[in-house]
This record gives sequence, structure tokens and C-alpha cells, in this order.
Amino acid sequence: MEGGCLCGAVRYRLLSDPFDAGWCHCRNCQRISGAPAVAFASVLAADYVYESGAELVGRYASTPTDHRGFCTRCGSQLYGCRNDGPTIEFNLATLDDPAPVVPGFHIYYERHIPWAEAADDKPRHARSRRETPEL
Repeated sequence: MEGGCLCGAVRYRLLSDPFDAGWCHCRNCQRISGAPAVAFASVLAADYVYESGAELVGRYASTPTDHRGFCTRCGSQLYGCRNDGPTIEFNLATLDDPAPVVPGFHIYYERHIPWAEAADDKPRHARSRRETPEL
């Protein structure tokens, strides 16, 4: 699978299949994307490989333990991850063909925007799946 930013300057390839695809409704994701939620999936950091434009990827420390990667030319948000984590949670919409990777759950649903109620029957968690059981 391949993907990239809006302007095409940053291109990446996944060396393994993504896993743990979901929707995040946290305020950081809402604010950084300008959308009610962000569809994401995980991949091992070593399997997220830049084909071009790696030098154009900026980093923003969104929390003391996490950062976000974005294209410094067009501003497209590409991923978010723990500073010391083994995985990258990349934005599904940055894939050239995001259709095959279907989100299977919602996290931080306690922060969802009421006018953007999820219209699916996927499991919903108040916070992360590790922190809270399904609502």
C-alpha cells in the first residue's frame, strides 16, 4: 500500500498490512484535522517507509509523549505516534486507496461532537481501548 500528502511531495509505502484501524474522536485529532474524527490504522514504524519527501516531514509535539508528522509544504497530517513506540498510527485518508482498510472501532468517544454521531455499529470506547471497556 502507498500513500502521501495532498501536494504529492511526501510519498510513503507500507511494507506490511495495517492493523487496528479505527476512528479517534479525541480533541487533539479534531483540532489538528479540523474534522469530528480521524480514521487511522497502525503499522510497525519500521514498515512505514518514505519513497520521497522525507525531509519535508515536520514533527509537532502534540503531547509530552506523542508527536504528529505532517507535510511542511501543504500541511497534510500524515501520522501520529508515541515518541518511543514501535508503531505509527497513520491517517487512513492519506492512502492512495483507503477503501480496503475499514475502521473497526471508535476511541475517545466521550469527546465525540454530538452533531457528528457515528452512524455505524462499531464498538465505542470512552477513551482508549486499553483504558476503557466498550460503551
